[in-house]
Amino acid sequence: MSILIVIPARYQSSRFPGKPLVDILGKPMIQHVYERSCLATCTDRVLVATDDRRIADVVDGFGGEVMMTAPDHPSGTDRVVEVARRVPADIYINVQGDEPLIRPDDIDQLADALVRDGSCDVATLCHPIPVKEALDLNTVKLIKSHSGNALYFSRNPIPYISEQVNLGSVYWKHIGVYAYRAGVLATYKQLPDSDLEQWERLEQLRLLQAGIAIKAVATYPTGPGVDTPACLKRVVEIMTREIAHGPALAN
Repeated sequence: MSILIVIPARYQSSRFPGKPLVDILGKPMIQHVYERSCLATCTDRVLVATDDRRIADVVDGFGGEVMMTAPDHPSGTDRVVEVARRVPADIYINVQGDEPLIRPDDIDQLADALVRDGSCDVATLCHPIPVKEALDLNTVKLIKSHSGNALYFSRNPIPYISEQVNLGSVYWKHIGVYAYRAGVLATYKQLPDSDLEQWERLEQLRLLQAGIAIKAVATYPTGPGVDTPACLKRVVEIMTREIAHGPALAN
């Protein structure tokens, strides 16, 4: 079964323009994501999909594979869809270009979810978080069915917890890494417009609203992605500690 890891990366970002190229301990962020993705054992092919020549030149410079894609894709998934039209594979892993702490083992776990279960067409990652983190609107949460499929994703804390309930560990943080079967990506552009996707600004809701199940694969807590300059500072601190004392988070 052929598996391709695709890293969508765009230069323009409303919250952090140019973030794929920001320096993290002497390397651009996109290089950290690429090199960690290459350590996954599920595939021997990783490519960056971008619409910006600056990003493409940097990827070429460190010896990575890059593909130029259309400039008008509204989401990373749309960019992966274009790659899927041009590069055949059975499974595509979408690793966001702002996840420099991505763990290769997590990528393998996600791919394995589709390899082992032929009925699973889409999978993503999640892990439990405390209430304080769930209240952060920059943190995407999800709720799951008993079968392990995602019921909904939101930036708001979900589920609502009444005062009478012991909170415990009821919140799940969504990690924006996905595995897709080729058939799902082939029909992605034909899916109905999703008001939920537009309201929440979460592309995976297009799939849920169209009735496509998303398996929520549990992993252990991860480091932050880079959504803002404040997130970047946290990532640099974590990587600096890893260099000095060994990984605080599994790699």
